[in-house]
This record gives sequence, structure tokens and C-alpha cells, in this order.
Amino acid sequence: MAEVEFDQASRIYTPGAKPAVNRLDLTVDDGEFVVLVGPSGSGKSTALRMLAGLEEIDAGQIRIGGKNMVGVASRDRDIAMVFQNYALYPNKTVGENMAFPLKMRGVDKAVQQEKVKAAADILGLTDYLDRKPRALSGGQRQRVAMGRAIVREPQVFLMDEPLSNLDAKMRVSTRTEIAAMQRRLGVTTVYVTHDQVEAMTMGDRVALLKDGALQQFATPAELYDKPANVFVAGFIGSPAMNLFTLPVGAEGVRIGSSDLALPGSLRSRISSAGLDTITLGIRPEQWAVGGDNGDGAGGVKAQVDVVEELGSDAFLYAHLDDENQTPVVVRSAGRSGARRGDQIALTPTSEDLHLFNPETGERL
Repeated sequence: MAEVEFDQASRIYTPGAKPAVNRLDLTVDDGEFVVLVGPSGSGKSTALRMLAGLEEIDAGQIRIGGKNMVGVASRDRDIAMVFQNYALYPNKTVGENMAFPLKMRGVDKAVQQEKVKAAADILGLTDYLDRKPRALSGGQRQRVAMGRAIVREPQVFLMDEPLSNLDAKMRVSTRTEIAAMQRRLGVTTVYVTHDQVEAMTMGDRVALLKDGALQQFATPAELYDKPANVFVAGFIGSPAMNLFTLPVGAEGVRIGSSDLALPGSLRSRISSAGLDTITLGIRPEQWAVGGDNGDGAGGVKAQVDVVEELGSDAFLYAHLDDENQTPVVVRSAGRSGARRGDQIALTPTSEDLHLFNPETGERL
């Protein structure tokens, strides 16, 4: 096991062009599970491949266990990588697939069998060791690929979107298995995904990237509760945070045809920044829903467009009564009774709302 450090690490494919990974500073503690997440083209997979030795490091350093990896071949980094595609040998059994890296290193056959059995016990594959990959489900095949990584006993596990080929139900169960396995083994793990729900439910900490640059590196709770900027606020959370750019008034902001009063603590932050326009963020669950009394009082006026009933919860997709019909998403209790076309009044239920500079996007 080892600490992993990205120290101003960059990858530049075309000289003079924007880096694929731009001066990435990131430290993964020994035994920690860190998830790299971001949209397509954010640089997350490139960063992982730089760590694995599959991409060059054009500037800065990457260190594993304190040792600089610049110029070190992938095979000499003591890492094990699990890819999106299982890449199993179809003519070999599960046990033979898992033992293959040990066989290539000339490990004694008895030791091979011992390590394979231990990994199979962890992954629930003991009853499948004599089967061929074609006789397994997609989730089982991915576990075989992870077992092949485990038997190597590396310093670091690297996982590049390993669940992308699984169906939705299998993804949920397998991500739970991966997280539990990592905590049991205590091996430093860097995991890449484009799925923010996957990132939030698996990682000890999450690094969110955009256009090759790190936006925020924090625990899932901190990312959700205190996003560093508008991009993080809009990316983390499902459904996403409601974001409105609004004029500032004496007591708060003007939203749609309504005046929304803000608590003194938020007004002080706006005043200190000297802004007359603010980007306000409100999570779907931070709204209380009431009927519209028609006189514009008692909340922010909106009209329901779609209702998603999920049993324990319901999501109301509505629009404000402004000229742009600004969309708004509200989370309410299940069986809310709201219907398409209903007029509703929305009131924030929390004083802990989110304020951002409308020009820089940074959190106030």
C-alpha cells in the first residue's frame, strides 16, 4: 500500500493546445478510496492512465509511495488496473484467469492456488473457479477481472469505469461489492467514473474535474453541501441543484414575479462582495410546496409541467412565471397530489442556500 501524489502533473497531446490534464495537484492517502469524476473530456481517464504509466507525464510529477514515476515503466509501478472491458481469456477457467499474472511472474503453483482461493472468497467466486467466462454473468466476469488484480497484491488499484458495461441493477450491487472489498483489503484505490451517483456512494473523497482542471477535491458530503463553484453545484446531485442568476434587492432577490427574502447572513455575504446580481443555488429538497393563492404572496410562483412519482419521493418539474419560463425542480413527499398544470408556491425550507459570483462562478 502507498500514498499517491499528483504534483502539478500535466498531459499535453498537442504543443500549444489546451492540456488534457492541467497542473493536477492531488494526494490520495494510503489505503484511501478516491474517485475521479467528471463529464466526457474532463481528463479523468487520462489522469488515471498517467498514474498507470500508459500516458506520458509532460510536466510535474506523479509519486507512488514517495517515488517519482516519471520515466518508470508501467510494469515497475506495482499497480493493478481493472478496465471497462473484462479482457478475460475465454479458453481459461476463472481460476486460471485469476492466476495468470502470478503464473507470468513464475510464482509457485501452490502459492498461486492459495492466493486465488483467498481472492475468490472475498469476491464470492469460490463456486465458479472451474467455469469458463462464457458461463458467467457480466457482474461475475467483472469480479473475475478484479480478482486477477487482487492476487497481485499491488500497492495501488486503478479502476477505469469498470461498471459501464453492466445493467443498472447490476451496477448498484457491484459498486457496493467493490467499495466493501476495498475497505476490507485497505489498498489505495483510484477509481474513474462519469457517474456522479457512483462517485458519491463509493469514494472516501471525490475529485471533480472539468477540461483537465481540478474543480474540487472533498468528501461526498462536502461536495454536496458546499460546492466550490457553479460547475460543481450543477454536476453533483440528482436531480441537479436549481441555479438562478437574479437581481439583488434590499431584503433578498427577485425571482420570477416574486420577491424572495434571504436571511441576514446571506445578505451580508452579498453585500461584502459588492454584487447587484447573484447566482442563487437551491437544492430540490430545499423547497416547501404550497398552493398558489393567486396574489403573488406566500412564495415563489411556479407551474408544474411533469410529476415523477418514485414511491417514497416525488420530483416536480415546473417553471417559474417569468418571461423565460425558468425551469425549477422540487423534491417532495411521495404521493404529493400535484398534477401537471397545477399552480404552486415554493418557499425555501433552509437558510443554508448557496451563493455564487455570477461572473466567476466561485462560491461566496
